Amino acid sequence: MIPKPKNIQNWIFILILSMLFILVCRIFAPFFSVFLWATLFYILIKPLHSRMVRNLTGTKIRARILRVFWAALFALGIVILILLPLGFLGVQLFYQLRDLLVSLRDLFRENPDALKEAIEDFVSLVRTVSGGQLSLDTTTIQNEIISSLSGGIQRILQSGTGAFRTVGLFSLNIAFMVFCLFFFFLDGAYLGRLVLHTIPIRSDYLDQLVGKFKEMARSLFFGYFIVAAIQASSAFVIFLIFHIRGALVFSVLILICAFIPMLGAGAVWIPLGIVRIVSGDIAGGLIFMAVCALTVSVMDNFLRPLFLHDRIKLHPLVIFFAILGGIMAFGFNGLILGPVLVALFLTVLDLFLSEHKIAGAA
Repeated sequence: MIPKPKNIQNWIFILILSMLFILVCRIFAPFFSVFLWATLFYILIKPLHSRMVRNLTGTKIRARILRVFWAALFALGIVILILLPLGFLGVQLFYQLRDLLVSLRDLFRENPDALKEAIEDFVSLVRTVSGGQLSLDTTTIQNEIISSLSGGIQRILQSGTGAFRTVGLFSLNIAFMVFCLFFFFLDGAYLGRLVLHTIPIRSDYLDQLVGKFKEMARSLFFGYFIVAAIQASSAFVIFLIFHIRGALVFSVLILICAFIPMLGAGAVWIPLGIVRIVSGDIAGGLIFMAVCALTVSVMDNFLRPLFLHDRIKLHPLVIFFAILGGIMAFGFNGLILGPVLVALFLTVLDLFLSEHKIAGAA
């Protein structure tokens, strides 16, 4: 059977459309991170921006000038209030982590007997737990620890040098992000319709997907990132009060551990308290652990339900592995892409099952 000319034309058109779509994706691929984070910041700040421009009065030209002014102010304000402090904290974290590793290396080198005793206790514990099946060499472990600390210091210095080399690229991406945010705030509604018009999905399904993306982005930011940031900030203050060396480093570890179910911030402050107790400051260690338990860890149980209000239907374990897998697959962008893609997949699955049920009933 000879295909009809119209069918051949349709297939050729689909082929051309697919090729053009792939080429367009390749064109915009280098700016994917810029678009992703600009979109996230736009979603988070849009309600506040809408309030500011809602009641603009005057002539059409004056209203347009005010909209341009507010769009530029919000675009620059996001960079100044969010990205610049993060950059400053990154630099401070680099120096503190380096100093902390140097101090540990020097401590172990100057007090080899103390390190050897701690390792012997650990080896004895392993041998007891394993019933004598595992036998570790104390000297080898001691040398590996010192070697790892020295290697870690070297890697940090190398990564710091590489980071300074990429300052120009980072600044360029920031400039692109400000540029995108400016037009998002100025013509966000039009740009949104333009993008959604290119997606061949039913409008009601598309509305649900867009709504799920916005809801997930806001919930992740406020329910997880903000709560983790508050926990890390409060822990940083406590660490400074108790004169914990490398306070910023351990605060960042708390920021990371806050996403781990059944572990949380306690994975950081409990060992620190135990070290303080073992070093001889029993009262200080107990007080330190009590303050951290009543402030840092309690915040998670109080603030997260306050921010989320059951808006995220994903289990914390799923969110944890979605973030971890997202980082492994997409790098830093996976912080957002991982959980959002999982939520969108479940939404599309629900829509498909609903449609299939309706079709079967018909």
